[in-house]
Amino acid sequence: MTLYLFCYRYQARRAGRYPDAVTSRPPALQDVATRAGVSAQTVSRVLNEHPHVSASTRAAVKQAISDLGYRRNMSARMLATGRSNVIGVIAPSSLLYGPSSMVDGLSRAARAASMSFSVDHLVEFDEAAVSESIDRLLSHGVAGLLAVLPLDSAVATAATLLPGGTPLVTVDGQPDGGAGSVGVDQYGGAVIATEHLLATGHDTVWHVAGPADWNDSRAREAGWRDTLLGRGLELPPVSRGDWSPASGYEAGRMLARIPDCTAIFAANDHMALGVARALQEHGRRVPEDVRLVGFDDVPESAFYAPPLTTIHQDFAAVGRAGLELLIEQIETPGAAARSVLIPATLVTRASSAGEQTR
Repeated sequence: MTLYLFCYRYQARRAGRYPDAVTSRPPALQDVATRAGVSAQTVSRVLNEHPHVSASTRAAVKQAISDLGYRRNMSARMLATGRSNVIGVIAPSSLLYGPSSMVDGLSRAARAASMSFSVDHLVEFDEAAVSESIDRLLSHGVAGLLAVLPLDSAVATAATLLPGGTPLVTVDGQPDGGAGSVGVDQYGGAVIATEHLLATGHDTVWHVAGPADWNDSRAREAGWRDTLLGRGLELPPVSRGDWSPASGYEAGRMLARIPDCTAIFAANDHMALGVARALQEHGRRVPEDVRLVGFDDVPESAFYAPPLTTIHQDFAAVGRAGLELLIEQIETPGAAARSVLIPATLVTRASSAGEQTR
């Protein structure tokens, strides 16, 4: 040990910055937990900006971090223990806003933790495609996998094909077998959207759903359906699209011909754009004749004509939580997997004739 380092640690110890037990090494996460009087898991949640931590606990952890001079470097920690610092991600090869934003959120969280990030994109989601993707990522020596897969069957396949003990966290999907999961509350978001439209005085709400085999589409459709049935209201037939504006336009052409259709919940903003265009062409004004709500809060939705009321998904929070869950599995093999559900929120704009919130 150099004289400079010895003097630095001696002065730091006298100042109370480092407890005696940790002066021979950099402070670890457990040291922060001990000093703050909380669990290591709570410290991890504070570091990942998890929303469900009290202000007093967050302040205590941050004070302990400052006192100890703790610096988080997941890459260095994993290399020191002989583990890879590369996170593998299986994701759809898609420009759809939801999946691509999920991957972006995970990527940002990985970079913030000084970890590398390897993505394998899929066009198909059958067993062969998922198996090949897993093999490619494992050949890169990844420490664990995040599966951003839209179909339950694909998620279950990934969980089944992974070698035993390989850390796995699913995004918007929970397979059997104890994998961790993280996602936005799709069902709850659909309930919020449907209740918002009903609160504006409509007898029922029509729905333009996404593909029948997508997890998010099924959850949003279920939230819409259960809200109406729970109130004893009429359940209109579902119009189904493929997430594209063109499919929303085709659904909108049919709905525009139905005089009683005065409130529509579209399962994503891009289909809502197509619906709005079709309604306009048939002389049905939004929101004067038909109120319209989407889902996703894509950046351009604030600039639709009229600006679109929609359900916002916090993809950054999904990324932080997903990485946190995966790191927990990597660092604590055999620990019980956790699931995290991020709330969806309503963004009110002119398409539902409400006061704009953003």
